[in-house]
Amino acid sequence: MASKLNPITQLDALLRDAKPRFAFNAKTLDAARSWQRRARAALRELIGFQDQKRIPLAPRVVKEVDRGWCVRRKVILQTSAASEMPMYLVIPKDVSGKMPCVMALHGHGYGAKDIVGLWPDGSERYTPDGYHKDFGLEIARRGFVVIAPEISCFGERAGDYSHLPTTRAPTTCHNISTFAAMLGGSVLGLRVWDGLCAINYVATLDFTDVNRLGVMGISGGGMHAFFSACLDPRIKATVISGYFCDWRHSILAINHCSCNFVPGILRLGELSDLAGLVAPRPLLVESGSKDEIFPIDAVKRTVTRARRSWKVFGAPRNLQTDYFAGPHEISGAKAYEFLTKHL
Repeated sequence: MASKLNPITQLDALLRDAKPRFAFNAKTLDAARSWQRRARAALRELIGFQDQKRIPLAPRVVKEVDRGWCVRRKVILQTSAASEMPMYLVIPKDVSGKMPCVMALHGHGYGAKDIVGLWPDGSERYTPDGYHKDFGLEIARRGFVVIAPEISCFGERAGDYSHLPTTRAPTTCHNISTFAAMLGGSVLGLRVWDGLCAINYVATLDFTDVNRLGVMGISGGGMHAFFSACLDPRIKATVISGYFCDWRHSILAINHCSCNFVPGILRLGELSDLAGLVAPRPLLVESGSKDEIFPIDAVKRTVTRARRSWKVFGAPRNLQTDYFAGPHEISGAKAYEFLTKHL
């Protein structure tokens, strides 16, 4: 037992005694739908920055590369009066008519380049590398238009701390996370807003069908994918890799980047409660047996607890899993077929 001199002991006690506003306890379909309406509104307000003024996205195509089987297009969007977001579109060439879409969300690393076949310096890569395994390209190979936004704090959108002494330079996410918290919001709120802007842009294209829209993300991108699916019903199928774990068993139990913390989230509910905002839509959870930051046993318990929501909606088979032998990385063994089936 931790010493009472340790302040974490006090927080542990508060966590044990917490009575979340939106613990999922619905027993009927009507009660579950009512819970979703109330919980979704509360979550949107909690993460912050969802009430920014919408402005024209003013898309600018800055580069296009023919990879043979696909075209990769880099686009800059104006996501607010004070922010721009680079994103990549990967467009298969052998598909006719309007194509289904998947928003692919990278985790920590050097940004969106790492999932669309590019090295950090922008040179082409033709063999999958790293824990992302170029999963954006792998999805596109199945006939999807892939949307790969540059997530806030990474790649071209990393925080600029050149004004600080080198001995005090923070991680790319830390100062942004604390700044957002001081404004009553979160980095997650910024990321969800940007992702919705990316979807809004793709909805304007004549070769895309956002009625068949999915999302897939790993790690921090899995977090982004989870909350985006919770808040945007346009997302019809979701793959979450290396993230789907109740926060008390991962985010609070293991040292994680500041961007994983959402002020006040446990006052609403645990991840396995809020997963009810995704139900009854199809969700696949990937988890590696050697993932040291999202332990697989805790992930399995989280899935079991979350499955209550899908059962109430009469769709327990729509929550699926891929428990694989491996570390914190994309599996893909079931994910691409899952997206093809549901979209």
